[in-house]
Amino acid sequence: MSLDFNADEVFEIAEQIERNGAKFYRSASERVDDENSKKFLIELAEMEDEHEKTFKTLRSELTTNEKIMTTFDPEGDTEKYLRALADTRVFYEKEINTSSMEEILKTAITAEKDSIVFYLGMKDVVPVNLGKEKLDRIIKEEMNHISILSKKLLSIK
Repeated sequence: MSLDFNADEVFEIAEQIERNGAKFYRSASERVDDENSKKFLIELAEMEDEHEKTFKTLRSELTTNEKIMTTFDPEGDTEKYLRALADTRVFYEKEINTSSMEEILKTAITAEKDSIVFYLGMKDVVPVNLGKEKLDRIIKEEMNHISILSKKLLSIK
């Protein structure tokens, strides 16, 4: 038996991933001494905050059809499952190597890549009539983060 998810459920998890990302960047900023690095990490946290707002807006604009529950789930197990994925696979609580800004950026790039893989996987379980194409917006935002992080990493090497 396979489960289908709708765009509403995925956007909800995207919001959680963005909250986790903002927390990650703020925590990392508290562990570095260089003021420029602190500022950059805070800016990344603020970008994550903005992405969360963007995803909330996109979620509020979903059609009724894109919010239809696809399975009988009176206990909310689908939401619990997706939340657990968000909290354990992307920007999850773990020891951050703050020995250098380079290590922080490598960790962040890995987390952003993990989020893209997560969303690409979710595209396989969100049918077209439940908002599949809207997931491309999330993926594009995450790819932009990788670009920003990669440029910063190259600039400090």
